[in-house]
Amino acid sequence: MSEASSAGSAFAVGARVRLRESLTYLKTADAMPMLRPPDLVDLGECGEVVGLRALEQLAVRFRRGTFLLEARQLEGVEDAISG
Repeated sequence: MSEASSAGSAFAVGARVRLRESLTYLKTADAMPMLRPPDLVDLGECGEVVGLRALEQLAVRFRRGTFLLEARQLEGVEDAISG
């Protein structure tokens, strides 16, 4: 049980992330979520975690919108590029 709970806390609000794999669709993080095509977010595109949701889901803001993604679909991004 502790493994599952620690996996959900791997990302905090404000963390920079990117997709690990291409997806079949994206789900918006709106009050009335909609399914959107996956080409709205490129694989190398960085986003920012703006909310933590139940069942290890994160609201992540990318340049073309904010989407709900599972923590296992994301990887952290280091800010070494900016320096």
